[in-house]
Amino acid sequence: MINGFTILALTKLDILDTFPDIKVGVEYRLEGKLIAYFPVNQELLNKVSVGYETLPGWQCSTEQARSFADLPPQAQSYVHFIERYLEVPVKWVGIGKFRDSIIKIF
Repeated sequence: MINGFTILALTKLDILDTFPDIKVGVEYRLEGKLIAYFPVNQELLNKVSVGYETLPGWQCSTEQARSFADLPPQAQSYVHFIERYLEVPVKWVGIGKFRDSIIKIF
């Protein structure tokens, strides 16, 4: 659980449609030591390095998807990765700017 959230709405998935790979920040290191928080102090933040998990992109439009099954397999894997990493289920995925551009996952 992150900050007490029990479900997530993942928005703007469609802006990742053109990327061949998607890098997800999974750790922060301050002067080589792993830290469990995002530094809010700019001086500390300048000293932080980010560790990434690289996931395959899908390189096709998701804007016409109306169900989770309509999403490319790589996009589905990305959503599942977010769920596993944060230990919070994703219940909605935004794939465009219109009212019907929300996929409900129940």
